[in-house]
Amino acid sequence: MHIDPAARRAPGAHKVVVLALDGVYPFELGIPHRVLGSAGGRYEVLSASVDGQPVRTDADLTVTPGHGPEALAEADTVVIPPYAVSQASAAAPDPRALAALSRVRPGTRLVSICTGAFLLAAAGLLDGRRATTHWALADHFRELFPRVELDAGVLFVDHGDVLTSAGAASGVDVCLHLVRQDHGSEVANHVARCCVVPPYRDGGQAQYIERPLPPASGTGTGPTRDWALRRLELPLSLDELAAHAAMSTRTFARRFREETGMSPGRWLTQQRLRRARHLLESSDLPVERVAHEVGFATATSLRRHLAAEAGVAPSAYRRTFRASGPAPGDTGEASASPQPAGLLTGDGGRRGGSGL
Repeated sequence: MHIDPAARRAPGAHKVVVLALDGVYPFELGIPHRVLGSAGGRYEVLSASVDGQPVRTDADLTVTPGHGPEALAEADTVVIPPYAVSQASAAAPDPRALAALSRVRPGTRLVSICTGAFLLAAAGLLDGRRATTHWALADHFRELFPRVELDAGVLFVDHGDVLTSAGAASGVDVCLHLVRQDHGSEVANHVARCCVVPPYRDGGQAQYIERPLPPASGTGTGPTRDWALRRLELPLSLDELAAHAAMSTRTFARRFREETGMSPGRWLTQQRLRRARHLLESSDLPVERVAHEVGFATATSLRRHLAAEAGVAPSAYRRTFRASGPAPGDTGEASASPQPAGLLTGDGGRRGGSGL
């Protein structure tokens, strides 16, 4: 059953204006309303165009936003969904789009999804900042905007006042992140259930980047990754992993990165965090025991890494996410994460072996 958000909007709701540009992608255009509009009336989500007129999408339909550019002047958050980008439009966006963006009040939060980052970058709003966009456009983005520190391996980047996200479904991730930042994990988890999506998606978009497949032979690092997954509680070192793979440490590290997109140390940290989340969701083990079971030297180390990845402490994660249903099995590999990993045991005081 659908309930009109306007009928239950809270007084003083946070006003979000979604700016639809020529060639807008319909799927991403609807994400802010669908996600933020499921937050119990905490947001008022409006759509606008640069001239108040209908907007051609990149599909065979045209949409008619309810407002013109004047709506941006009243927004608390402005979202720029993706639009079809050509060589010319990427370098020099529609002047009307830049003019509309200039109406935004100082202090307004800006959010881009996918190619929306091109408009923010063209307006100079990303200069000197870390940002992201769709991985397939990363090289072109870097050529056009060398003053922006582009990270093509993450789902989104949050500077507080400016957020940029990767392509397509990462718009859901960044909107859920907004809810989590504004109203906490409990509300964000409820919104995720309403939208039938995970409350938190592991990894960055690095897992989706097309990479040459490793040689189909027994010389890859796959068998060693399987071996390590069965020994996560141990302080595995790079030397041990390389020895198991019968490679030099340098060759092993190079091939590992070619096959997984990350360093062995970062991969191990992600596997430990994945198993820790599984234990937090499916058991009543104390946090100290969970840390030991997955290979972190201390509970403090687990808390630090989980906070960096999920933004919550282990106890808060357990309270929030156990209600979401059983976690996936704790075998298999987790994907790359935007957060930097530490040493092999996931902390500065490792339990033995050498750091990667």
